[in-house]
Amino acid sequence: MSKDKNPRRVADNEAMAKLRMLRTSPQKLNLVAQLIRGKKVDKALSDLTFSKKRISEDVKKCLQSAIANAENNHNLDVDELIVAEAYVGKNLVMKRGRPRARGRYGKIMKPFSELTILVRQIEEQA
Repeated sequence: MSKDKNPRRVADNEAMAKLRMLRTSPQKLNLVAQLIRGKKVDKALSDLTFSKKRISEDVKKCLQSAIANAENNHNLDVDELIVAEAYVGKNLVMKRGRPRARGRYGKIMKPFSELTILVRQIEEQA
């Protein structure tokens, strides 16, 4: 008398990892996500390793998590994985401020964002 198992959110040849509350703007994070879209995972990992962007370290962690999910949870072959999708979303914005001249107040917005990486196994053509 147990409930039915939830259906998978992704296809059988895919795995996903999500990273929330990244302390950077979605626009800056999207620049790093563009760097890895559509690439093989080993090439994407090396690109992120040598990227000068600060947030690339967190993106690399998320990609490694997606690869581990594919290998351990879904029994996919790591050598045949590509980054199918890497998309960015908005999260909360911390509002801070600073007093300015003549009684005014300067707004300082500190945005957070979230990242979703989807890896897909493709069969090599012989």
